[in-house]
Amino acid sequence: MNQAKATDYDIIIAGGGMIGTSLGLALAPLKLRVAIIEAVARSAEQQPSFDDRSTALSRSSQRTFEAMGLWPEIVAASTPIKNIHVSDKGRFGFAHIDAGEQEVEALGYVVINRVLGQVLQSSLSGVDGLDLSCPAKICAVAVASDEVVATIEEPGGQRQLTCKLLVAADGANSGVRDMIGISASRVDYDQWAVIGNVLPEKAPGNCAYERFTDTGPIAMLPIADERAAFVWMLPPASARELLTLSDEEFTDRLQDTFGYRLGRFSKVGKRAAYPLALTKANGLIAKRSVVVGNAAHGLHPVAAQGFNLGMRDVAALCDCIADARDDQAESLDCGSAAILENYAEWRRSDQKKLVRFTDGIVRLFGDQRPPVPALRDLGMLAFDMIPGVRKTFAKHTMGLAGRLPRLSRGVPLA
Repeated sequence: MNQAKATDYDIIIAGGGMIGTSLGLALAPLKLRVAIIEAVARSAEQQPSFDDRSTALSRSSQRTFEAMGLWPEIVAASTPIKNIHVSDKGRFGFAHIDAGEQEVEALGYVVINRVLGQVLQSSLSGVDGLDLSCPAKICAVAVASDEVVATIEEPGGQRQLTCKLLVAADGANSGVRDMIGISASRVDYDQWAVIGNVLPEKAPGNCAYERFTDTGPIAMLPIADERAAFVWMLPPASARELLTLSDEEFTDRLQDTFGYRLGRFSKVGKRAAYPLALTKANGLIAKRSVVVGNAAHGLHPVAAQGFNLGMRDVAALCDCIADARDDQAESLDCGSAAILENYAEWRRSDQKKLVRFTDGIVRLFGDQRPPVPALRDLGMLAFDMIPGVRKTFAKHTMGLAGRLPRLSRGVPLA
């Protein structure tokens, strides 16, 4: 470990949402000096990371939280997914994945972001060397050969902090990503996601549903109290209209679109909506800087892979730093070019694969031109019938394909 305090911190993390906080906690065993800078007050209703949306945690994310010692608290408030059912409304195509067939107790777990946020936030106070500045934001960055100087704007004024490595984990619209000279591309899907939850007549029974329709997909995820969380993706004008409907009118519209596989819906919860876009950073690293999570890749939620991809960013960055610490002992420089190049080389393939996968699904199921729907349905049937295809697909969606860092395998850093 680097004992010399040439900088205020070894690492400054811009963004204290789920990914930024997870990174800070994951780094704890390495005994580094870490600061998390978060712009939105923890108690603020507009905190985007810890809202009432649901996140499906993949197998690799589960293992990461296990290695961090947080899984018992998280799983206590989560609902396991043991089956996934995919269908194309009004057509013959369908597919399914079963946890038993994959020889796992669950394909993933669904947790409310607010609940996951509470677990992560409560864990911050017990970590030596980890400081949280909130509300605060980085308003300027100056990168030198041996350090990064970050200007922090807080309610009381401005101050400067120095570090060896600056991590941009401040979301798809990352300001820090721009400050370190990494541009990003954005493709608007011309869709919004309407989110909420309902009480179905039939309990979801640990089954997650993905139903594709002419206007966009609907995901139904099992959550606590036998309710189902929905993510309904549709054109912006339609989404805005749905928010204006009464609960009864909205439930009827949702029922008509999803169908009666879970019986009748009732007791719809609070609804919200947000626009969907694909954002891709045009690089993962800059001098003494790195981008992770949505700052590197903001995905469409159709395959529920965005957060899990970000957690693999966290795990890989921690691995690269841990390996360098073992090699460099007292001279560890967290922002060295060697560490960052190792990280970038490791993550490029996984990130590109998931971007192509989620974007491909959106475009494939959004294409209604003949003969695409028929070929699509044949493909789903083939997926269900050809031996080995489901197993390979499930391995990728569970985040268990390719080279995995220690945390993604459930192995603690220290």
